[in-house]
Amino acid sequence: MSKLFDERVALVTGASSGIGRATALRFAEEGAAVALLGRDRGALEETSAAVEDLGASSVMVVADLNESAQCRAAVDEAVAFKGRLDVLVNVAGIIASGDLASTTEEGWAEMMRINLDCVFVLMQAALPYLQTTAGNIVNVSSVTGLRAFPGVLAYCVSKAGLDQLTRCAALELAESGVRVNAVNPGVVVSNLHRRSGMQENAYEEFLEHSKTTHPLGRVGQPKDIAEAIIYLASRQAGWVTGVTLSLDGGRHLTCAR
Repeated sequence: MSKLFDERVALVTGASSGIGRATALRFAEEGAAVALLGRDRGALEETSAAVEDLGASSVMVVADLNESAQCRAAVDEAVAFKGRLDVLVNVAGIIASGDLASTTEEGWAEMMRINLDCVFVLMQAALPYLQTTAGNIVNVSSVTGLRAFPGVLAYCVSKAGLDQLTRCAALELAESGVRVNAVNPGVVVSNLHRRSGMQENAYEEFLEHSKTTHPLGRVGQPKDIAEAIIYLASRQAGWVTGVTLSLDGGRHLTCAR
């Protein structure tokens, strides 16, 4: 029985944990060969083993997305894996607290570099290969790209920029048959906030509070986002491009609280 991504190759950034790992595993379940991009080789090895347990093939691409040269080399390495690239999924990102008064220039620059600049570089590097396969791109943005929230200024702006990059690229690439879409999650259980320095007890309190800020009464799980990514990347969404899809239990409908 054929699967959605038989004989196709997906490159997933941030594949060592959270949404990236869940997405890589769903691609594997649907028959794709998966290039796993991340900085933590040990964590990537765990994802790779899980992918191969599902009967799919994978390659680990260890790279630091702070460096444009490493971003471009990562795409080349992913393409060399099977000689093609059909899907690029940009999951990797960072978050940090800070308002207009407290955000440093260095913090602002790092946020833009990881959440926006490296996505641009990866998309640009992948473009010739995606044009060959009539492939597509899915970017992982945030509800903060669509709505303003206090206390995470640089993060909000980086995600709003990512949404506009998605829309502009979708329009530019439509003629060549390359689709570009984004998903905009609300709060999802992952390592994103922990890596920003949030302590475990504070994180648990944050998740509990977040149940009240999402109308459906719960936070998201990585698999919630992975399922939408799989749909947007598949031929089933062949007439869908330029979308910024809210996956947030209704949070984008509410006022910030």
